[in-house]
Amino acid sequence: MRAGLAALSLSIASMLPALVHAAPPVDLVLFDGAPRQGVTVAAIAPDTEHVLIGERVDADAGIRAKFPGSAIELARSAGQDGREALTLRWDRIWKSGVRLSGPSFDLRPYLAAGTLAFDLKVDALDKGGILFRVGCGDDCERHVSYVLPGRAAEGKGWQRIVLSMSCFARDGDDFGAVTRPFTLEGTGSGQVAIANVAFSQGGAPNTPCPDWRTVAVTPGTLNESWSTSWWLPRHRQKLEEARQMVAEGRSPQLVFIGDSITQGWEKEGAQVWQQHYARHHALALGFGGDRTENVLWRLRHGEVDGIDPKVAVLLIGTNNTGHRRDFPAITAAGIERNLDELKARLPRTRILLLAIFPRDAAADGPLRRLNEQVNARLPALADGRRVFFLDVNKAFLRTDGSLPANLMPDWLHPNEAGYAIWAKAMQPELDRLMALPRL
Repeated sequence: MRAGLAALSLSIASMLPALVHAAPPVDLVLFDGAPRQGVTVAAIAPDTEHVLIGERVDADAGIRAKFPGSAIELARSAGQDGREALTLRWDRIWKSGVRLSGPSFDLRPYLAAGTLAFDLKVDALDKGGILFRVGCGDDCERHVSYVLPGRAAEGKGWQRIVLSMSCFARDGDDFGAVTRPFTLEGTGSGQVAIANVAFSQGGAPNTPCPDWRTVAVTPGTLNESWSTSWWLPRHRQKLEEARQMVAEGRSPQLVFIGDSITQGWEKEGAQVWQQHYARHHALALGFGGDRTENVLWRLRHGEVDGIDPKVAVLLIGTNNTGHRRDFPAITAAGIERNLDELKARLPRTRILLLAIFPRDAAADGPLRRLNEQVNARLPALADGRRVFFLDVNKAFLRTDGSLPANLMPDWLHPNEAGYAIWAKAMQPELDRLMALPRL
């Protein structure tokens, strides 16, 4: 009997290492009153990072020259459970944040059914917004915007935020070696506190997020902290502008639809617009920051209703690639959905679809490459009858493929000279389409 028990004990003992190895990993706690060993807490600014060592740190040295009058401060503070929290305060700045970083974390065990959870207290956010970032590998981060929910949470005390890790994971992301596992980013002005940040293999999400696979084709307003005050009023203004033009017998014969590059016809490109397009009673429907889903919302809410232009020029997609790094197929699907909407609402209008303009100074810049991958898909959307594709991008570029700052000072938006080049490069095809008999 004793020999049998001894043999059983030996057998169990031999299994222990395998059982321990098979046990699921414990939650990855990054901050629970203090940072996990090896985790660094830092305040981030647009161009710098400032490690929190004592009770507080500010980013004045990193933003004073470039952003006078702005402020970023990160401080240790009291949490709801008696343990320490982190409070971020920022003022009049386009990018700030608190970042938890470390040597390297393997987040793959938390992807299948895992969650990211943390406590959040919003003290002030009526003039700002926040988002949450999770690293997904080398030079890879995904984010979830929290502008409107964050503003709704202002002054309501601590809340537990639980996000599905599927909010941050896309096909092909690795997550095997993440040095920046969590960042809370703020823009505009505001003050928030966070505590008890952890990844878990389970948990019930209580905070929704868009599906990255369908967001580009799902109509929605532009809910960024810097857009909420003007975006819907501009939409209503454009509805009225079109109505007045029709009432005065100046129904638009040419319409431009797009983002800030199209909106720039009203500013940097205004003189070029007057020279080339005023005679067509042209209408500019450009909204800074718009992505394909925002244009789709505007089209479905009347922006081309009641008009019958000969030609509509569509240029959209650079904010899909720049803001979210949408896959080329997803951005192209959003563009195609916009074309479908335009064809349905403007049955007698020919559509000139433009290649997304180049961005980044160098020809091999990451966003330049991403835009070119989208552009490679766009000719297939043109049928030569209703939709026509035109790529004028070479007109902006030097022979080595670089984008000169004297045409696009920020390597994204044209200045007046850039708008003149755009108009000249587009004019032959635009003239041809405008001269064709109506459909």
